Amino acid sequence: MEKFELFNKFNSPVLVVNNDIELVYKNNLFNRSFQDFKNLKKFLHKINYEICPLDSEDTEVHSPIIQAVRSKESFVAHISYQYKQNEFSYYDINTVKRGKYTIIFFTDVSAQVKLNLLENSYNFLENQINKLKNENQDLLHIKQKAQAQAIKMALINKISNIIRESIDLPSIIKPTLKELAFMFGAFNAYYATNEKKTFKIIHSIKKININNIITYDSLVLKQIKNNKISYSRCIKEYQEAEPYKESVQRIIVPIYHTNELLGIVVLLSRQKRELGEEIDILESISSQLGTAIVHAKLYKKNLETVKELKATLKELKDTQIQLINSEKMASLGQLIAGVAHEINTPVASIKSNNEIFTKLIKKVDNPQVAEILSDINVTDKEAIQRINHLVISLKKFVRLDEAELQEANINKELDLTLDLIRHETKKRIQIIKHYGEIPLIKCYPNMLNQVFMNILINACQAIKGNGIITITTKFEDNKLIISIEDTGCGIKDVDKIFLAGYTTKGVGVGTGLGLAISSKIIAKHNGKIEVKSKLNKGSKFIITIPG
Repeated sequence: MEKFELFNKFNSPVLVVNNDIELVYKNNLFNRSFQDFKNLKKFLHKINYEICPLDSEDTEVHSPIIQAVRSKESFVAHISYQYKQNEFSYYDINTVKRGKYTIIFFTDVSAQVKLNLLENSYNFLENQINKLKNENQDLLHIKQKAQAQAIKMALINKISNIIRESIDLPSIIKPTLKELAFMFGAFNAYYATNEKKTFKIIHSIKKININNIITYDSLVLKQIKNNKISYSRCIKEYQEAEPYKESVQRIIVPIYHTNELLGIVVLLSRQKRELGEEIDILESISSQLGTAIVHAKLYKKNLETVKELKATLKELKDTQIQLINSEKMASLGQLIAGVAHEINTPVASIKSNNEIFTKLIKKVDNPQVAEILSDINVTDKEAIQRINHLVISLKKFVRLDEAELQEANINKELDLTLDLIRHETKKRIQIIKHYGEIPLIKCYPNMLNQVFMNILINACQAIKGNGIITITTKFEDNKLIISIEDTGCGIKDVDKIFLAGYTTKGVGVGTGLGLAISSKIIAKHNGKIEVKSKLNKGSKFIITIPG
């Protein structure tokens, strides 16, 4: 924002945030100081009052930026910024309130803090040495025990965060196994699912045979059944395993959820140690892991259900299109059969009268009248032939009796379709044919005629006024290629034209099913239909059918 541009002259990073915790402005020095800045949310997670990890799930309680925005007065704090895994920089922040904006100034004090840390570390070590000299062995033991507990609690918090942050089972199990292996100095750790008195390994930190079925003796199974952690020295980690050259420490942690045994976590270590407070830690992790595994399985099941529902919906839509097409063609066939019957009766009468009329003309004495009547008779005969040709073409187009694959000449089928749309092309659209030498193709001719009809009618409607439709056929690489190109207005959303219900025509003009049905018909022939289009230039449909 222009009103904050003056902060580019400041010698310290500046950040402007509104009351909704949204980034408003950051000056150039801020961009240089925090080059890894991606968004405000991630930035907030990297800063803190303290150097140690957070213990609370509510990160907002520990976020100085959020506290600065919430504060009604100017806010001052000393913060740490974690820019790499174990690397920090330190800043003093001062804020100024301006209406709904909070202006935050950063002062880099990393050098001083690190110097203080070194001095403090030196002083701490010196004091500790003096203290250790004055304390007895029991106090030393308590201190070491407390430090170990703190490390373990920090680690359990880390594992808890891993579990909370993901809902994918491998993303939960694998990092958890690595952290547990680190905590207990284990050379291997794996998770095995419960398979009724046996277990199947599905995740491991080492490359072992996943899906191994493993079993244990009755004592271990009893401990697992009673939800007790089993730890002991053993030569074989499970009954089917090859024995080790020396005994190893084996820890088996049962994973339960609402009294259901989901599986076990197994840790293997060469260290000799007794489990004390670690039992509580393992039990806590076991409980969290059980809940996370159930949630992950439910999530996976939901994804599979959604996938199945989408597939079912697509199948229903395809079936709907096929039913609509079948009903449409059946209705069209019945209509054409009825119309053909109704037309043939009067045409037969007219044809008979025309033949009688031909004989009577010869008896007319007036040559001029005879010539006029003869011309009329010829015109009537041509009209009768045209009507008969149209009726035959309509019957061939529908072909309701041709439900099986048969050989057809696609060039002739295209001509048949062009005859039926002659009323659309006559006097305004030039038809250019580039028919190649093509073999007979096994197909459903009535279906392909429907595709040609849809594309050609769309082409005619896309041409406003006069235009050209070019039809090309060729046979290459054992494939029949049919190209229908027009000089119409083009198609805006090419990616949508084969979707059922999509139409570029007005309300009541198009149903949006023509090209969707055409796509299914070409797919039924194991072919493909493509379209290339440019607005105000025209469109080109390319149909490819295996020979």
